[in-house]
Amino acid sequence: MKYSRLTKEQFDELHQEFINFLATQSITADEWQNLKNNKPELAEMELDVFSDLIWEGVLKTAQYLEHISPQHMHLFALNDDQMHVIAVTLKNEVDMTTKEGFNWLRENLMDENVEFLQAKKDYSDDKNIDIFKLIQQGSIITKGDLYSFFNKLIN
Repeated sequence: MKYSRLTKEQFDELHQEFINFLATQSITADEWQNLKNNKPELAEMELDVFSDLIWEGVLKTAQYLEHISPQHMHLFALNDDQMHVIAVTLKNEVDMTTKEGFNWLRENLMDENVEFLQAKKDYSDDKNIDIFKLIQQGSIITKGDLYSFFNKLIN
């Protein structure tokens, strides 16, 4: 398995897609039930293959990631050959994960307690694994609104 298995909730959401996946493997509902009951290791392999296919599709289309913690915000643009990151660091006790803290940041962007950094990083041999690792560390896929705002602000 290249990524991680989808959660039960994710499988529930993708129930129809999983049925279609099984159909492409010529596995009927009865055969699937038989696999789960009599060859659980094969059923597990099918779940893993499906999970990797879903992750590949998601990671291939992701364009922006965000990771926000109380004092740090990392905004990633996932370009073809490298990622660009904008880091916002608060050097005070304001917690930007709260509504009040985020509002403080918005109103005090040029405050001496707000630091901006940016960098570019080349991908390893597998761009999707690099993106997946960031998601595992807490980043979420976004439309890039915050990235675009801060990119215009500092560039």
